[in-house]
Amino acid sequence: MVQAAQSGKTALVTGGAGFLGSHLCDRLLEQGMQVICVDSLLTGSMRNIAHLENNPSFRFIKQDVCEPLDIKDDLHFVYNLACAASPPRYQADPIHTMMTSVQGTLNLLKLAEAKGASFLQASTSEVYGDPDRHPQAEDYHGNVNCTGPRACYDEGKRAAESLCFDFLRLGRADVRVMRIFNTYGPRMDPDDGRIVSNLVVQALRGEPLTIYGTGEQTRSFCYVSDLIAGMMALMTVAENPKAPVNIGNPGEFTINELAKLVVEQTQTASETVFRPLPVDDPTRRRPDISRAKALLGWEPTVPLEKGLNDTIAYFRARVAEEKQDAA
Repeated sequence: MVQAAQSGKTALVTGGAGFLGSHLCDRLLEQGMQVICVDSLLTGSMRNIAHLENNPSFRFIKQDVCEPLDIKDDLHFVYNLACAASPPRYQADPIHTMMTSVQGTLNLLKLAEAKGASFLQASTSEVYGDPDRHPQAEDYHGNVNCTGPRACYDEGKRAAESLCFDFLRLGRADVRVMRIFNTYGPRMDPDDGRIVSNLVVQALRGEPLTIYGTGEQTRSFCYVSDLIAGMMALMTVAENPKAPVNIGNPGEFTINELAKLVVEQTQTASETVFRPLPVDDPTRRRPDISRAKALLGWEPTVPLEKGLNDTIAYFRARVAEEKQDAA
């Protein structure tokens, strides 16, 4: 259904060819909005937005947000999702990862200021580091190793939040900050190194399922449609929360439990292999979403079993394509 308040307005989505960004573009277009999608394609993919190529309300610009954007259009909303998000990808070029979060966010905040647009920063649960408080509420300041291999992402996102709230306090832009917890669903990159895509793709390829550490570390998995609904609710809520908001699913599962579900739903015969836990990998992760419930009226609705089933169907088609290409 087209919402009258959004129809005809223009949104800029950076990282728009990525997993989350492409789903956000879809939802914004469904609401009757004009969408300008910006992506460097470093980790995004044109296949995620190929279905939008002939949509007159959609425009794609290939550019790195570390360089200032020259946008002539009026803008009402700026959604900043630009940054590699999986550890192997963001650690591949850590300096660029840091600068995407810092210089890229600064460039986009200035653009939002110039256009009088509302700005949403896609931050991350990684700002909490390896938490010694559980579950994680937004007033928890985190336990982050500022010199470790994950710091380029963790500290980059923390610095980006600082910029966002400085712009807000100074009255330079209407800024909202969401902290995203583990999200999964169709259009994830099969080889991006995240736990859901790793296990599902390994199972479908008949490869051993790789679990790092003992597998007793926990994560909370939010399906992509729930995440996008929370993101859009935060951007459009009338009163700016003036504080970060956790968006995630408070259901908590061990990695071993996730692997068991993947085995059951894929009916794979793959064995499980255990590898050393990466440096600074969080041992527990679960969002306190009280703030999102109270301020946005939002909470997730898709259970892991349902979301995982839809995700497996997507990856099953991707793996079938791989086999056809290899034949």
